[in-house]
Amino acid sequence: MSDREDPTVRQSLSGVRVLDLSRVLAGPWCTQTLADLGADVVKVERPRSGDDTRGWGPPFLKDRDGADTAEAAYYLGTNRNKRSITVDIALPAGQALIRDMATRCDVFVENFKVGDMARYGLDAAALCALNPRLVYCSITGFGQTGPYRERAGYDYAVQAMGGLMSVTGERDDLPGGGPQKVGVAVADLFTGMYATVAILAALRHRDATGQGQAIDMALLDTQVAMLANLGANYLVTGEAPRRMGNAHQNIVPYQVFEVADGHIILAVGNDGQFAKFCEVAGLAGLAADERFARNADRVRHRATLVPMLAETMRQRTKSRWLAALEAARVPCGAINELSDVFADPQVRARGMTVDVPHPLAGAVPLVASPLKLSATPVQYRHAPPLLGEHTDEVLQEFGIGHEQRLSLRAQGVI
Repeated sequence: MSDREDPTVRQSLSGVRVLDLSRVLAGPWCTQTLADLGADVVKVERPRSGDDTRGWGPPFLKDRDGADTAEAAYYLGTNRNKRSITVDIALPAGQALIRDMATRCDVFVENFKVGDMARYGLDAAALCALNPRLVYCSITGFGQTGPYRERAGYDYAVQAMGGLMSVTGERDDLPGGGPQKVGVAVADLFTGMYATVAILAALRHRDATGQGQAIDMALLDTQVAMLANLGANYLVTGEAPRRMGNAHQNIVPYQVFEVADGHIILAVGNDGQFAKFCEVAGLAGLAADERFARNADRVRHRATLVPMLAETMRQRTKSRWLAALEAARVPCGAINELSDVFADPQVRARGMTVDVPHPLAGAVPLVASPLKLSATPVQYRHAPPLLGEHTDEVLQEFGIGHEQRLSLRAQGVI
C-alpha cells in the first residue's frame, strides 16, 4: 500500500467535496479521516488567526533553519490532506460566499455553538434548502436539543459530566485515588470518529435516494455511549462502577503488575489463559482452585488472588516475564514511553509514521492513519496546510474570478 499520492489509484471518497468549518479537535479529526480516505476537504479558517490550535504550542514545527514556525504540533496532528482558505463568516459577503460554495459540496461540517450558524444564515435548514443533496454535520458539546444545548462543550468537562472520570484513576482508598481524566481528549476524538461514521452512512443514503440530511453530534452523547460495558453494568445492576486504577471491572487478572525491574500489564481474558499463566508462573494449583478457576470467581475473590499474584510477579524481570508469557500466548505487554512506541518494530512495520513534504520545514513527521484498505489505500496528498494557503486555488475552482477575489480581499472577507 502506498503512503503517497498515486493518481492511478482511486480512493474510497474520491469525488466527495467537504466544506469544513470546524476547528480545534473533534471536527478536524472527523474531516482529516474523510480527507485520508480521498475526500477533497476545504478547511475554512478565520483570516489572520485561523484555527485556534495553530497557536497551541510549544512545540511548534521548525523550519529548515531550525527556527519555530507558526505551526503548532497540535494543529499538524489533525489537519493533513486538507486545503486551507480564509473567509470571515461574520461579514455578509463571507456568509454569501460560503452559501454559494455549499451548493457545490457534498458535506458541510461545523462545530460552532448552537445558534451561531443560524445567525449567519449557514445552518442546516438554510443550506440544505439550497442544496438538498448536502450532508450537514454539526458537532457541539451537548447537541441541538436539550437544556444544555447552548452551553460551550469542552472535552475535559464532558469527561467529568459523562461519567468517565468517575471510573478513571486510582481507587479512592489508595494513595493518589480520586477523579482522573484520560491522557488524551477521548471525548473529542470519539465524537470525531462517530461523526465520520454518520457522514459515511448519510452519503450512502444520499447516493441511494438523492436526499441529504442533517447530523447532530454531541460530545456528551458520545461520552455516555463510550462507557460501553461500564454503562451496561450500571443499567443492569443499578450500581455505579467505581475507579479501579489499572485493574478491570469485570476481568481478573487484568491490570498492571510490578516486576523486578519495572512494570508490565497482564491481560488474562479467559479461563484457559489463566491456566496458562499459572503454569508459567509456577502457580498451577491456583487454576484448579474453585475460588479462581472461573473468571466470575476470580472477580469475586479479587482481593485474595491479586496479592498472591503480585508477590510472584515481583520475582522476575520484565524481559523474562514477557518472553515466557508471550511464548505461552498469555496476553501481556510492556508499558512504553512514546520513544519506545515509535521505535517498536511492530509499529514501524505497520507504517504508523509518515513524512509529508512541507513548504516551511521541508518535511513534517506525522502519525499515520491506522486505516489499512487493500484496494483504496489512504494516501498522503497534502501536508497540514498553511493558513489560507489554497484560498486563490480553491475559490478559482468554485468560479470566483481574479477581480472578485481582489474585491473580497479589499473588504477583508478573505
